[in-house]
Amino acid sequence: MGKPIVYIDGREGTTGLQIYDRLAEREDIELLLIDGEKRKDPAERARLMNQAEIVFLCLPDDAAVEAVELVTNPGTRIIDCSTAHRVSPGWVYGFPELTGQRERIVSAGRVANPGCYATGFLSLARPLVERGVLPAGARVTCHALSGYTGAGKKAIAQYEDPGREAELDGPRHYAVSLGHKHLPEMAAVAGLDSPPLFTPMICDYPQGMVVTVPLWLDQLNGAQSVDTLRELYGSYYGGSPVVEVRPAGAPACGFIGSNNLAGRDTLQIFVNGSDQAVMLSARLDNLGKGASGAAVQNMNLMLGFAETAGLNL
Repeated sequence: MGKPIVYIDGREGTTGLQIYDRLAEREDIELLLIDGEKRKDPAERARLMNQAEIVFLCLPDDAAVEAVELVTNPGTRIIDCSTAHRVSPGWVYGFPELTGQRERIVSAGRVANPGCYATGFLSLARPLVERGVLPAGARVTCHALSGYTGAGKKAIAQYEDPGREAELDGPRHYAVSLGHKHLPEMAAVAGLDSPPLFTPMICDYPQGMVVTVPLWLDQLNGAQSVDTLRELYGSYYGGSPVVEVRPAGAPACGFIGSNNLAGRDTLQIFVNGSDQAVMLSARLDNLGKGASGAAVQNMNLMLGFAETAGLNL
């Protein structure tokens, strides 16, 4: 048998370029490339997609929905990096570290790659709901800050413009209507009855993010403490090559930096707090485990490769 054929639809975007960088030097796949003059030609895109065993969709939501319709080959499997299909029937959510998801991804024909903020939130909330510690009806708050690359090409150009406004020097709240596009998957995949009260910020650095969920311990079922919750996450993610639960006392400096994992495809969980409340934090690269790294991890599982092949751990 020949090498699996892979095609990236939307390779010119931030996520697509990052996926390409992870795949370009691999010798275990054949990467199809479209002629630059035909990258918006539906017929040429369809031809390449239907040749491929794996297609990455790195497109806006509406364009991703249209691209799926171009795939008529039943042997073509899709990894969609847009928001379009993350809560859609027939699509498998591509977060292999969550219970049961790895097995579903391996055999899936359609995989929805998680959102970056959703990845951080779900890494914290899903184990608690799944283990019966956090009630499904709980009202949860989530704070997050991210580098500007997650906002797309226009934001990147704005932040990297030498003549930019001084306001961009500091963190900026956005999604102030409290209707961020990741909320549906954050609630559905976590198993919560309602989405979190989510307040994200964009910051003046390219890559990296921290997602934090603060909880009062009396919100939780059972005799919970900072130590028991850290043990819960250690049990849930034990043995994962990608997700690391940081030990007691981390970070030793007392600060959780948000760009420490830039360029890496891992995720770190911090459990801190007092005898009354806990601060749960997930640190990751918004373009790594939050996007392109996760997509390549899902591809590896779907093709039967080592799960971390091509990842920067």
